[in-house]
Amino acid sequence: MKYAFVKEHSSQYKTSRLLTVLGASRSGYYTWLDREPSARTQANSKLTGKIITFHKASRETYGSPRIHQDLVASGERVGVNRVARLMKLAGIQSKVARKFVVTTDSRNTRAPAPDRLQRAFRVAQPNKAWVSDTTFIRTRQGWLYLAVVLELYSRQVIGWSMGDKNISQLVEDALTMALWRRGGPKDIVVHSDQGSTYASSTYQRLLAQNALLCSMGRKGECLDNAVAESFFGTLKNELVDHEDYRTRSEARQSLFEYIEVFYNQRRRHSTLGYLSPADYERQNAS
Repeated sequence: MKYAFVKEHSSQYKTSRLLTVLGASRSGYYTWLDREPSARTQANSKLTGKIITFHKASRETYGSPRIHQDLVASGERVGVNRVARLMKLAGIQSKVARKFVVTTDSRNTRAPAPDRLQRAFRVAQPNKAWVSDTTFIRTRQGWLYLAVVLELYSRQVIGWSMGDKNISQLVEDALTMALWRRGGPKDIVVHSDQGSTYASSTYQRLLAQNALLCSMGRKGECLDNAVAESFFGTLKNELVDHEDYRTRSEARQSLFEYIEVFYNQRRRHSTLGYLSPADYERQNAS
């Protein structure tokens, strides 16, 4: 930047004072102001433009590590520290995280299933372990409930369901979608919390009919289902907390676009080497 502020707004007195401080001649000072930007400055300006483009494409959610990965994928040879510095200079930052509230209602539930997962969140193959959870989204019409099923292998949302009531049908529909998208595999550990919808007879029957192994975390131990809760934290931080949904229908469309268009297909996941869930599965397909 060519110090436009100095050119346009500095008085003769301020200019003279600046020359005295710098120990520079008046002719040298104006020659410096009129000099073309250096190659480094021009490169930084071009790079900042690309950073802004990728930041907007990420819904303003990416910090320097993910922006760096986008730049490298586009052919840029740049270090993450330089990206971080340029983002700071341009005032570009990811949306600030807000505290995630756990909403599980585990009162009056049946005896829980054993914890078959034991916080083993790294899975070497697909269709070995899935995790499920439910959250609520505020709209002006009232709550919209969202249930999801995530594939632990790739962190992809493979099943989801939305409704205005937190009932067992909600989690059953999400699981049914996951089964359909994955082709009906058997003997998968399906992990959840001890919420009443997951302990319901109809949900348990759906698991049994499809030869799925029920797993539940301990009561009050949200870290037992950390991957699913982390997804909801990301969803609310990157999308929901910045919206004012007038209707449930508006929220449904917004959530669908985030999950299917952005999160599954494009959002870089640090656990996956900064690949999106879909890209991770494609690159590791046998």
